[in-house]
Amino acid sequence: MSTMTLSIRHTTHYAFAEPVMHALQRLRLTPKETQGQRIVEWRMLYENARPELAYDDQHFNHVTLIGVEPGAREVTVTCEGLVETEDNSGVIGRHSGHLPLWSFLRQTPLTRPGPKLRALVRELGTPAGDAPLDFLHALSALIRERVSYETGRTHAATTAEEAVGDGVGVCQDHAHVFIGAARASGVPARYVSGYLMMDDRIDQEATHAWAEAHVEGLGWVGFDVSNGISPDPRYVRVATGSDYRDAAPVTGISFGATEQMLKVDVAVAAQSPAASQAQSQDGSNQ
Repeated sequence: MSTMTLSIRHTTHYAFAEPVMHALQRLRLTPKETQGQRIVEWRMLYENARPELAYDDQHFNHVTLIGVEPGAREVTVTCEGLVETEDNSGVIGRHSGHLPLWSFLRQTPLTRPGPKLRALVRELGTPAGDAPLDFLHALSALIRERVSYETGRTHAATTAEEAVGDGVGVCQDHAHVFIGAARASGVPARYVSGYLMMDDRIDQEATHAWAEAHVEGLGWVGFDVSNGISPDPRYVRVATGSDYRDAAPVTGISFGATEQMLKVDVAVAAQSPAASQAQSQDGSNQ
């Protein structure tokens, strides 16, 4: 089985227009320990902030709640570490977590189909009971054809219906369209946020997003509509949920700062077997 060890560094920097009186940030930035994925080492560093609480939410996402130091004008959160991944052809396996499988059939405001998305679903017909994978792969290809990947045209609150209507979107929109269409066809589906190592560069544009659908006999199976593939060892799953809001890397509230600027830097690279073994041994001796 093909395996990789990925080195990840994710820096989130906030610059506030005025000193912050009080702010809390909810971070979903720790990769999941799931089938085909193992955390070798992971650490989170903070500037002008401190961890307040850590817990696992209803989707088994590891959440860290941090408080911003009063009077801060800037905050930086840095996550870095090594994650070992396997090639399981996008198959995650059986359903687990606090939520029943049927909860992933419920539409959310971001995934709910309107006339445009319902028309797209009708083009594919009903998924055959003995070949749901064929239907899901065809759905992914159709979305990629109808919703062109284009940055700067959508935002965090763009709905699946709006993305189909405008014919443009990014990975978040592709995932929402896929999820909305799958649920409308009776297939449980969920949103995934994480990292993808692009083959042509180390510095990535941002965190990545894709979708997973539940197939009888296989369990959860991933579909990256934006790239037209199922996730392979270059992918690291961080958080899952009903839509982007459940799996957003950073959410929060602040008082005393009327405006903020956010800058995100993500670097993902493959480690050589020798380097990853050496770093793992160093970490186990600390």
